[in-house]
Amino acid sequence: MTTARTVLVTGGNRGIGFAIAEEFLAQGHRVAVTSRSGYGPAGSLTVRADVTDAASIDAAFTEIETTYGPVEVIVANAGITRDTLLMRMSEDDFTSVVDTNLGGAFRVVKRGSKGMLKARFGRIVLISSVVGLYGSAGQVNYSASKSGLIGLARSITRELGARGITANVVAPGFIETDMTAALPEAQQADYKRNIPAGRFATPSEVARVVTWLAGDDSAYISGAVIPVDGGLGMGH
Repeated sequence: MTTARTVLVTGGNRGIGFAIAEEFLAQGHRVAVTSRSGYGPAGSLTVRADVTDAASIDAAFTEIETTYGPVEVIVANAGITRDTLLMRMSEDDFTSVVDTNLGGAFRVVKRGSKGMLKARFGRIVLISSVVGLYGSAGQVNYSASKSGLIGLARSITRELGARGITANVVAPGFIETDMTAALPEAQQADYKRNIPAGRFATPSEVARVVTWLAGDDSAYISGAVIPVDGGLGMGH
């Protein structure tokens, strides 16, 4: 039986983040989600927050701490895309994606680490992507931001590993979401041909890997990158 923890999932109002929050709730944890709009799953506490704004993150943590106590598990999932080819990519296309996806994870983890250090316990899971290692045309900004999470997790591991805190990266591949469902059938079939498993993942398949990393059974895993991509990346 895993100990019930206070969990924060950023960007928990839709897609993978929503599924992660749902899975933690199903396992009996106290779950808060940050969102700029919308709400997390029933039973979670939704706090308004913008991961590009440290003061907003601080206020969100204070609200969660007041309701549930110190945050013991952080899942940094909030992210955006602004896909376009390198030659057409504006400064803002690049910096906004990096500031949200990588800078956002840094701000959330920095604020959350205070309570973790005091408790001498913490689980940090950063949601990356197969393209963080594999690369993707038209996603220089997104790929760079998702790759950066690996360096973040590994440096946190070296800094905080002796204090009972782990930091790991989950790198999903193609997931069944509204975004992939909107792709033309031929394009979906083309993607699936490149995936050894021959299908997209369900959001809950990603969520269960995240909850396992946050649990008691994975206390000696830190600085790892765990792909949930049906074999697409093959160690890239």
